[in-house]
Amino acid sequence: MTSTLISPAPPAGAARDAAVPTRRTRILALPEARWAAVALVLFLIALPLHLTGAPAWSWGPLYVLTYLTGGWAPGWEGLKALKDKTLDVDLLMVVAALGAAAIGQVLDGALLIVIFATSGALEAVATARTADSVRGLLDLAPATATRLTDGGEETVATGQLAVGEVIHVRPGERIGADGRVLAGASDVDQATITGEPLPVAKEAGDEVFAGTLNGTGALRVRVERDASDSVIARIVTMVEEASRTKAPTQLFIEKVEQRYSLGMVAATLAVFLVPLAFGADLTGALLRAMTFMIVASPCAVVLATMPPLLSAIANAGRHGVLVKSAVVMERLGQVDAVALDKTGTLTEGTPRVTDIRPLAGCGLDESALLTLAAAAEHPSEHPLARAVVDAARERGLVLPAAADFGSAPGIGVTATVDGHAIAVGAPARLLNGAADPASVRASALAEQLQDGGRTAAVVTTDGRPVGVLGIADRLRPDAAATVMSLEALTGTVPMLVTGDNPRAAARLAAEAGITDVRAGLLPQGKVEVIRERERAGRKVLVIGDGVNDAPALAAAHTGIAMGRAGSDLALETADAVIVRDELAAVPVVVALSRRARGLVVQNLVIAGAFITALVVWDLAGLLPLPLGVLGHEGSTVIVGLNGLRLLRDGAWKRARAEAGA
Repeated sequence: MTSTLISPAPPAGAARDAAVPTRRTRILALPEARWAAVALVLFLIALPLHLTGAPAWSWGPLYVLTYLTGGWAPGWEGLKALKDKTLDVDLLMVVAALGAAAIGQVLDGALLIVIFATSGALEAVATARTADSVRGLLDLAPATATRLTDGGEETVATGQLAVGEVIHVRPGERIGADGRVLAGASDVDQATITGEPLPVAKEAGDEVFAGTLNGTGALRVRVERDASDSVIARIVTMVEEASRTKAPTQLFIEKVEQRYSLGMVAATLAVFLVPLAFGADLTGALLRAMTFMIVASPCAVVLATMPPLLSAIANAGRHGVLVKSAVVMERLGQVDAVALDKTGTLTEGTPRVTDIRPLAGCGLDESALLTLAAAAEHPSEHPLARAVVDAARERGLVLPAAADFGSAPGIGVTATVDGHAIAVGAPARLLNGAADPASVRASALAEQLQDGGRTAAVVTTDGRPVGVLGIADRLRPDAAATVMSLEALTGTVPMLVTGDNPRAAARLAAEAGITDVRAGLLPQGKVEVIRERERAGRKVLVIGDGVNDAPALAAAHTGIAMGRAGSDLALETADAVIVRDELAAVPVVVALSRRARGLVVQNLVIAGAFITALVVWDLAGLLPLPLGVLGHEGSTVIVGLNGLRLLRDGAWKRARAEAGA
């Protein structure tokens, strides 16, 4: 364990927490957002005037402007789609809104326009946010590096570094290129790349990555990859490619959109033209065709889909789960396999003392051993040192003052406590193969802890081993229950995918009840594992929190990020965010999605029954236009209210019961 006498190293995971500087596109810089905002404001001004009986000249022009500002973009896109022989529902919504206005239902048409304009704006904002985070990820790598030359050293842009050149990395700096250590020793926080919760000791011959944070030692690194081929650059590329190649997602109703749209347009024309061909009155034929278009329009069908999904989104939001769109809410209910990251997802992401093992005959109990170790570690800012000090504080131990504090990267700390020379650090360095009985016992204890996936720290007094501490990232209290619930929902045991070492991964997996463990993975490896499962026909839900998880989150069928410690890139790339960091909310929101999908099917049956009855009635020539509008609006209200059932807290409780959470 090391100290930070030269330049304090940030807490473990700090690079993950604040890795990506925010360079956000302003919402109103997006044309979709500007037009939607104008349409919404105009509608909100016109609505009270209309409802309070104000003269038509006061609210009529406002509605006209609402139609124009909110409807021109989807209408134009729909017209462009027609050139490709595609008829989409957005164009039909604009036509339906205009049709509603033509028969006096101006308010209904304007509301429809505003809903669709707002939906398009939200989609544009989400896309821009993801693009911002992907671009910001490149800021993880420093802009400059110190290159060593024959005449000394010089500061150059990292993009100018060539393979084979040597750079000097000072304490506290970010490493400027992927490479291999030639000289020096330090601890490097590489959580952004591997997700490991603790800094990793680096010495000559070890690989290091651009964008990772150097600790207290100085390193000389030989560049082994161009900046464009670094791991961090490849993460950017993988996120962008996964976002582009992810199969287009459509809501359930959109899968039949083309056939329904074409069928309705053709039927409307037939209802108008066929009677004319047989000598019917033009006005009557037009009125019947307009009534037909209204009763057959997809308004009720669209509302059959959206209210249950939007209600589920609102309910999930009240319980700490941010689901970014209705498409995501629908997809959550389709997952049949789950892959979880380890650090910060299954675990709390903070190292803690798990074992205190005084050696027999040393004269110390657990409290005394912890007191000595914490007193020596107190001046240090190393994550392992803080874990030891925090453990002592939790026990209410009083720490004596330490003098002559010192540290060495990759070795440990030394200090004088109560007149004794105390050292705390790596077993291999402090014991150094000594064969005395105390050293042998301490070495055996350290190996036992390391085999269990813990980091071992030996404590010596005046050069004599007196005990060993075990330090590890702690499993979340709800992790095992969440794994069990996800297994019950999907029918398969969740998989652990992590960049951490296999021993630590296996220990955590065993505690959580996971048998399929993929450890030591870089971001590309995680993506390959996910794609392998999806090629096997699985719809994989990935749950993660770090920059290194972002490519897998983007490549998966659905991605969920842990919100409290999640990196900006993970939060933007993920389809949903667990805002309160409650892992147990994941199976509940999956169950809630399945309930929403069930209500969608119910609503489609109701809407279909109404449309069929009204269409048959209209074709029989007996359906008055006001009654057709009433039946159309009635079906819309019924399916809307049915979907709103998921707003109640009872819906979340029932989903929790179904998930077994």
